[in-house]
Amino acid sequence: MERRTINPWTWQDAFGFVQAAEVQAPQRILFCAGQTSNDAAGNPMHSGDMRAQIMLALDNLETVLREADFGLEDVVRLNMYTTDVDQLLANYDALTSRLAAAGCRQSSTLLGVTRLAFPEFMIELEATAVK
Repeated sequence: MERRTINPWTWQDAFGFVQAAEVQAPQRILFCAGQTSNDAAGNPMHSGDMRAQIMLALDNLETVLREADFGLEDVVRLNMYTTDVDQLLANYDALTSRLAAAGCRQSSTLLGVTRLAFPEFMIELEATAVK
């Protein structure tokens, strides 16, 4: 088995995780850490704006996927964690339209949680991709 760590940034090192781990043999599977609405330095962005957080979390997920030579179309599982299910559902089209445009047909779980890693985060996207 071959394993490769994908880290487009370095801020996660302080938290003891990697953005993605690729395992090969015989097919490629990419397990992505939860992606939020943070900038490249790990700072929370768009506090209180669910739609903007969804879009930035997707941007960050695509960055991790691209760094590993995957795309949204390769995502087969997408877990969504949110501190406000109602707000997520009110902005769900921002998520689904982007995934559909990429040809993504993933299985999903949506979980309402009390809070995420930083209190400013309202959504976290955790993906598994295959090629």
